[in-house]
Amino acid sequence: MEFLKSGIKTVLGSTEPGQQPSAAETVEKLVDRVYSSTLLEDRRDACRALKALSRKYRIEVGAQGMPPLVQVLQNDGQDAEIISYALDTLCNVVTSEEFDEEADNPTVSVNVGEQFTEMFIKTPEHVTVVMGYLDEYDFRVRRAAIQLITSLISNKTRELQDLILVSPMGVSKLMDLLTDSREVIRNDVLLLLIELTKGNSNIQKIVAFENAFDRLFEIVREEGCSDGGIVVEDCLILLLNLLKNNSSNQQFFKEGSYIQRLAPMFELSQDAEEVGWSPQKVSNFHCLLQVVRALVTPSNQQQVVAACQRVMQKSRLLHALCEILMSSGVPPDILTETINAVAEVVRGDRDNQDEWGRVMAPSSPPRPVIVVLLMSMINEKQLLALRCAVLYCFECFLYRNPDGQRAVVQTLLPSSASDVSALSTGQLLCTGLFSTDALANWFSAVALMHSLVENVALKEELLRVLLATPGGQRPITLLEQCTNLMQQERYRLQSKVGLLMLLSLWLAHCPGAVKALLETQGTMAYLTAQLCSNEHDEREFLVQGMCAFLMGLCIQFNDNSLPGQKREDISQLIIKRIGQESFCSKLAEVSRHEAYSRACKQAQIRAKSAGELLLDFEYCKLYKGLEALIAKLVSGFDVDGIELTELTLSSEASALVSQYKGIIRGMDAQIQALQQSSKELEQENAELKEKLGEEQSLKAQLLDQNTLLKAQLGASTGQVQSAQGAESTPTANEEELNAARYQANMYFAENIRLTKELETLRQQLSAEKQRADAAQESLAATQKDQEDLLELLADQEAKLTRYEEVDSSNAPPTSNVAPSVPAAGEESPIPSGTASR
Repeated sequence: MEFLKSGIKTVLGSTEPGQQPSAAETVEKLVDRVYSSTLLEDRRDACRALKALSRKYRIEVGAQGMPPLVQVLQNDGQDAEIISYALDTLCNVVTSEEFDEEADNPTVSVNVGEQFTEMFIKTPEHVTVVMGYLDEYDFRVRRAAIQLITSLISNKTRELQDLILVSPMGVSKLMDLLTDSREVIRNDVLLLLIELTKGNSNIQKIVAFENAFDRLFEIVREEGCSDGGIVVEDCLILLLNLLKNNSSNQQFFKEGSYIQRLAPMFELSQDAEEVGWSPQKVSNFHCLLQVVRALVTPSNQQQVVAACQRVMQKSRLLHALCEILMSSGVPPDILTETINAVAEVVRGDRDNQDEWGRVMAPSSPPRPVIVVLLMSMINEKQLLALRCAVLYCFECFLYRNPDGQRAVVQTLLPSSASDVSALSTGQLLCTGLFSTDALANWFSAVALMHSLVENVALKEELLRVLLATPGGQRPITLLEQCTNLMQQERYRLQSKVGLLMLLSLWLAHCPGAVKALLETQGTMAYLTAQLCSNEHDEREFLVQGMCAFLMGLCIQFNDNSLPGQKREDISQLIIKRIGQESFCSKLAEVSRHEAYSRACKQAQIRAKSAGELLLDFEYCKLYKGLEALIAKLVSGFDVDGIELTELTLSSEASALVSQYKGIIRGMDAQIQALQQSSKELEQENAELKEKLGEEQSLKAQLLDQNTLLKAQLGASTGQVQSAQGAESTPTANEEELNAARYQANMYFAENIRLTKELETLRQQLSAEKQRADAAQESLAATQKDQEDLLELLADQEAKLTRYEEVDSSNAPPTSNVAPSVPAAGEESPIPSGTASR
């Protein structure tokens, strides 16, 4: 420190005794020295002093020293030492890091580096000047330039990305630095590229096509792959930045056979269990798994995901991931992320799902790995993240896999050939469903729900599942047991939510399941009681909304086969006991809950605590598709079961409306008759055209035959004349001549007949065309009249509404009298199809 003070004194000169200059005055003198000195050595000494002061007096140096330092960069490029001082000083000024020297300085704010960065990049040429020094081979200059650009990008990422994109060969210069033989430079460039490629697809594409994948894999191999140090982690983070949400780079990565180069990195050494997992190896493996998931995450384009999944199966990457799962000594977080990676590799790909289903765990006795994972899922002692990962893996295994879904349901059905002692997926799910652990109930209900997604046949099959009861009583169905558990007070809220999701997806599009639920004792009474209760807890609102949705499914998919439980009956129960507005309001509570917002975003289950696990992605998708339909269906009935689309007006208004309805029905019938007539005429016209074509073809054939006969007749006449000249008239030639003449006359007659018939057909065709045109004109006129009548009807209805409002406002108050409704024998309202026309 004394050396620095002496250096500053050398630059500034000695001060008078008792007068210690302030930091601002010292910086001002140094800045003036950089501006005014003609000797390079003086400017260099001033820049060295500014660098020494910049760590403690950052604000003073940044406020006054930035312009002269930029001037040094622009004018003194031939001296590497002064350039390195200037770059280091600027880097200290703009960095977001807090130095130890300024810890007790109250004037330094948190974002002072960001403010100086904004000042520096206001002039884009400043960044261009700094980028130019990347070509300088001097270690001090090149490294200082890299660090300055890294600090600038960290503070103002988007602005710097745009400036580097327009800079000549800006990205290419950075990529060339990856081949620098000095590891410090290479490692700093890796950090710069990590910051540069965040969230900018254009820069990601340029970096990828600058041969980045090859260079990164080369560095990883040199550093020892997954057993390497922090440099391997930096390379994998950069690789992840290039692949995440960038379909172009993902396609390029797949086509360049880079997935095959990932597979060997997952192979564990034989002594891995003995050596253990160092923290750096855990970080490297975690990044490797993130790279794999970036290629097959469900948010990617489906074509890219499917192609990458096939390559991962052929390159035995999936096999390597399965080997990691079966290995012992794997850290829990790596095991969790591996399960998630396997889930997305097999999701929606039948070959990968089949291979995953055949993997056996090294247990005694050997069991399928899916069964072992489900045992972990329902075990309350396991980590929450691990249990969530197992559920996500099971969901991905069943996604678009009807065979896998059928295999799960089959393990629940009675079978004499099955081994009762062997654990199966169905038994494990039932064990978790009826467990005392609320989280196990939720996990099992969601897993069982995914075995029914988009598979109505299996929903019917699951109705056959019977459960034994204690005391040798009559077995009950799985659906009955679920409804009984749902109605128990001791059953926790999270467990009820899981059961409501399972029942909702079970009932959707399955009238048989709806009928079975309605036959269950007390279910509708429980749902009604839930909706009538006035709870003020947010979670209770969620349960009420889910109960409303379940009751709505009982209306929507009801086949009306149960007396007293038809669609109209349940609707009347809602209207009289709950109220339509209250029902629709509680139905909408599901979409207002924060758990709905979380679950809708992605299929993977993410939760920081067990209490956040409430709704599932598939349930939210079902709710989103049917909520509006159920609300509209319930709102379509009034207290007497009549659809609210009917007009309950006065007798005069009803008579007028009925008159217009009669006119519209008559015009509807006329339009339908005209349309039918038009179709018949078009069909007859097509038949006439076909017949006309046949006649024309036959006429052409007859004309050809007539020409041929004429030629034959002429030849026969010449032969007769020559025979008479020779006084030789054989009887055979005369007979042939007479026959030819007779045949020619017949053809002539037939030709005349066909010509007349052809002319008649043409006249008929012309008449039919005229009739068709007239029918079309009549149809158009009728449709126009109908539109005019509909407009007139709308005007009359508007007038009637206004008259009723005036009458109601002028009328004296009267006692409550129920409005009159049409009797059963009166005319029904206009059909929906007619109204739409």
